[in-house]
Amino acid sequence: MSLYDEGHTIAGWTGAAIATAGGAVAGLGVCTASLPVVGAGLAVVAVSVLVTWALHLSGWGKPPGVRPREQWGMRVRDTQARDGHAGCVGCRLAGRGRKRSAGAPASVSGAVPASAPGAVPAESIPLSPIE
Repeated sequence: MSLYDEGHTIAGWTGAAIATAGGAVAGLGVCTASLPVVGAGLAVVAVSVLVTWALHLSGWGKPPGVRPREQWGMRVRDTQARDGHAGCVGCRLAGRGRKRSAGAPASVSGAVPASAPGAVPAESIPLSPIE
């Protein structure tokens, strides 16, 4: 039994298995000099990214950082996935983890207009997820 969270999750193992199969198909294409087979293998690898992302968003992935000990099991679903994980690129790409203040006006795209009171210039917003 390990003394730390190894991060083994359904999302991780499923994505790794699909990516391994895609890599094997792409390798077969390289060995047989078949460009369509290489393309098919790379397409399977791309699908593995999407499957892993979807599983992570549905709660079968691991948030960044260390989880509490009772959540170390591989079959334990993440209850915080619906709200998004702080510092998680996958959650940010899905539009999760960003809390809007209740009084701030929002446009159709979700951005605060530059003329709104208290608006922050775009150049002053840090782009790094780690602050």
